[in-house]
Amino acid sequence: MTRALRTRSGPSGVARGIGHPGRVIAGAFAAAVAVGTALLSLPAAKAGEGGADLLTALFHATSAVCVTGLVTVDTASYWSGFGQAVILLLIQAGGLGIMTLATLLALLLSRRLGLRARLIAQAETKTLGAADVRRVVGRVVVFSLVSEAVVAVVLSVRFAVGYDHSLPSATYFGVFHAVSAFNNAGFGLNSDNLVQYVGDPWISLTVCAAVILGGLGFPVVFELAREWRTPKTWSVLTRITVVVTVALLVVGTAGMLVAEGRNPETLGRLGVGDRVLAAFTAAVMPRTAGFNNLDIAAYRPETLLLTDALMFIGGGSAGTAGGIKVTTFGLLAYVLWAEMRGDPDVDVGRRRVPATNQRQALAVALLGIGIVAVATFLLEALTDFGFDQVLFEVVSAFATVGLSTGITADLPPAGQVLLVLLMYVGRIGPLTLASGLALRERARRHRLPEERTIVG
Repeated sequence: MTRALRTRSGPSGVARGIGHPGRVIAGAFAAAVAVGTALLSLPAAKAGEGGADLLTALFHATSAVCVTGLVTVDTASYWSGFGQAVILLLIQAGGLGIMTLATLLALLLSRRLGLRARLIAQAETKTLGAADVRRVVGRVVVFSLVSEAVVAVVLSVRFAVGYDHSLPSATYFGVFHAVSAFNNAGFGLNSDNLVQYVGDPWISLTVCAAVILGGLGFPVVFELAREWRTPKTWSVLTRITVVVTVALLVVGTAGMLVAEGRNPETLGRLGVGDRVLAAFTAAVMPRTAGFNNLDIAAYRPETLLLTDALMFIGGGSAGTAGGIKVTTFGLLAYVLWAEMRGDPDVDVGRRRVPATNQRQALAVALLGIGIVAVATFLLEALTDFGFDQVLFEVVSAFATVGLSTGITADLPPAGQVLLVLLMYVGRIGPLTLASGLALRERARRHRLPEERTIVG
């Protein structure tokens, strides 16, 4: 097994070792969606008589595996206990799969990308052996399960003490929401999701902490655990992830307060303390958890646009969050800053980012914009909903967020199939594209004559 996993850092070594990561990831998620669809189609998965139709089963299986959270039926009332358990297992499998595959891929590409291998203690950057794989997978699983267990205990106690749930009910609610939150899935067991807990700091902040922790990414979390006292030693990945995450949380919270502070249907009805708590929670969820603590259908147009931007950016690399990733957005911001200053190099901390990374970030961002634009056009042609609602739905699906203005169930079958494709492509797309670009990198033996063109 060691021989099969061991590979050189170049593309040919990858092909002969573990296969192209893009095909492995796409195939694994497609297989999980197929199994989930089959299970949710069983009569036992649906409350009441009969079974779910194929489109409903496919939609929710994809949403769970891709840890999105978009739904066309109410999770608590439509699905039986067995169906809810299937959804929970699909969320867990999707979240662990994302973190494991993305982290192993980062380890595999660490030498290709010129980054220090900080994913596991004393890991070799030149090879990826069976021992390394076992260590990485083991740490990802333990980290995920321990995090979910802590969150589940806090939520279960709060549900039991504050909301009069019985012990079994409180435990079930706690575990379900803990797994959903850590994996950035956004599935809830209440018809109003988290709206009834809008002023409850125990539930709101606990869910937010799980969302942020799961969305930072395994490599960043473990580097912070080791070196949080010495920011100067942080890798480029950790530095960009932390800086951009904090900046987006601050900007998102402030934007929510400004845009919705006087809206009587959202923040305007709350007291000052609850208003700040609700604004912070609403800023965290587009990162890409999908829980809603406010009525999104009542959002003002500027709030929908702000949320679109937060959803599109998403969370950290090698985490459970979606979007184009904060590293992509942050790196492009550094590129813009260097260009405005006239600097020949893009520096992050004490490191220079190679031009290949800059092009990869640009490719991921532009591809994401293109997919969202085409899908918005198609969904507009298929429905009579307004542009704000359609764009919000498309970005939410592509960024695997799960927030909605309430139009998901009213979309025609073709529109729901389009969202299924968006969730799948949005989940595997940025990761497989980035890996493909990195693995295709090659040296050229010649360079063509340079000629500048007019830009702008």
